[in-house]
Amino acid sequence: MDTTELIESFSEFKEFKNIDRVTMMNILEDVFRNIIIKKYGDDSNYDIIINPDKGDLEMWRNREIVHDGEVEDDNKEIAYSDAIKIEPDFEIGEEVSEEVFLEDFGRRNVLAIKQFLASKINDLEKDSIYKKYKDRVGEIVTGEVYQVWKKEILILDDEGNELLLPKSEQIPSDYFKKGDNLRAVVSKVDMKNTTPVIILSRTSPVFLERLFEMEVPEIFDGLITLKNIVREPGERAKVAVESYDDRIDPVGACVGMKGSRIHGIVRELRNENIDVINFTANSELFIQRALSPAKITSIKINHETNHADVFLKPDQVSLAIGKGGHNIKLASRLTSFEIDVYRDSEEDVEDVDLEEFADEIEHWIIDELKAIGCDTAKSVLDLSKEDLVKRTDLEEETIEEVIAILEAEFE
Repeated sequence: MDTTELIESFSEFKEFKNIDRVTMMNILEDVFRNIIIKKYGDDSNYDIIINPDKGDLEMWRNREIVHDGEVEDDNKEIAYSDAIKIEPDFEIGEEVSEEVFLEDFGRRNVLAIKQFLASKINDLEKDSIYKKYKDRVGEIVTGEVYQVWKKEILILDDEGNELLLPKSEQIPSDYFKKGDNLRAVVSKVDMKNTTPVIILSRTSPVFLERLFEMEVPEIFDGLITLKNIVREPGERAKVAVESYDDRIDPVGACVGMKGSRIHGIVRELRNENIDVINFTANSELFIQRALSPAKITSIKINHETNHADVFLKPDQVSLAIGKGGHNIKLASRLTSFEIDVYRDSEEDVEDVDLEEFADEIEHWIIDELKAIGCDTAKSVLDLSKEDLVKRTDLEEETIEEVIAILEAEFE
């Protein structure tokens, strides 16, 4: 294989890997200079001529002509008797340039050149992928599911690059199989043992933010600002929005006509409930909006401790807390206030719905009690402990804990 064939073989590889020809030629020069140093000890008297357009390469060794018997360094000096064999007109002190051919290095070195060159190109390709995705952190990418494992999913982008979606970054109800197309946001890019590791996420608030930018032109254009986004992936999300143009209703623009804009986002997030809220600098009003759909009676705020006591009518407490406590948790994160919910003391409470104890009693226990017709606190307390154990699948210890919580409500 001659020099040109070697370059052309890697030029074909270069086309596949999207490495530009100039960079390829620079790599070639580095590789050949390393081989020259390895064989001759020094490359300072060598000229390597590269033509990126034609894809050819020439190597020339320059040696000074000295008297016969005075050659001290074969690599940099040539005897007069040998020089005139090349050109009869040469004289002592002149410089002789001879072309060095690939075969002069020997078969073993030629193989080493190919391996070294392939390694260099591979490193360059990895570095290129790393830089490309490092600049795309926070962007949505689409890829094809290539392999599904227990702890992560391997995805290939349109150039065949490998991306990873860990289980922790998947929405709990996500289900993908090989060949599916998948959308996610680039969350993190690391180098592990010289190999780029690109981590995607579907649970990040940034993913929801980018979906809104794609679906709502006013956000993309900067007319509406996403002030804050908080999520319980797959369950619920709250998005605070603000418009700098009084003519634009930010909530209406995000939701769209009959929910047309937000429906696509909800489907992408596996039916995650999304509350879009008007942002305001008024803390009381913002907390009130954040606890939607619950209606608040009054609020007491301590700005020094970022704590808020919220009072509601009994039938609104369960709405404020939400299923699994998601609503109040998200409202706290959205507003940056620690929120405590209280039943309005002015209300004459004769009985309390079991759902209002969702922050103290696990939901599956409440469902068990409802299954036997007990949907209020007093309807549970009206039954004996033995009767409750017999009629439900609950342990006696669990029943005792529930009774203690419910009795405390009426003390």
